[in-house]
Amino acid sequence: MSRSVANQVETCLGCGAVVPTTDLPGHRYIGASAGCWAVYGTVLAREYGEWRYPATHRLTVDTYTVQHPGTPSRQSIQSVAGHLIGLFVVLELGWPPAQATQAIRIAAERSERFTWLEPPPTRGDLTIVDVANAATFAEHEQVVQRWARSVWESWQFHHSTIRHWARAT
Repeated sequence: MSRSVANQVETCLGCGAVVPTTDLPGHRYIGASAGCWAVYGTVLAREYGEWRYPATHRLTVDTYTVQHPGTPSRQSIQSVAGHLIGLFVVLELGWPPAQATQAIRIAAERSERFTWLEPPPTRGDLTIVDVANAATFAEHEQVVQRWARSVWESWQFHHSTIRHWARAT
């Protein structure tokens, strides 16, 4: 559970969301503030616990990761590439989550071909905070879908590269 720091907030460098400041650590290569990472953790806990791992979980993970690409490193390059492939196959090809997960696994086995893709200056209109604020499961699903599409579209200048990588899996 996140420990907020006495009514302080911060702006996440990855997505721009204003989130509570926390004294807990963030992720080592995902480019999110510790507060944003904590909000993401609460959303994942809700998906795993309350909603028993819904189909939208694949989109939640992929969208959060590519909205917070971090800085160029082998791990961040592989992670962002794989999750962009996940968004492509789900949103454009209509693949079910299990098939998308398999595509990401196959892509990861050939990750040496991935290169750093310069992140877009803005990475979508919604953030994990919008997902966290969903009051019902139906609203959660709708917000995740809109968030995923918005973030995917923000990477449009790299769509041809991502499609090429996905087809090579």
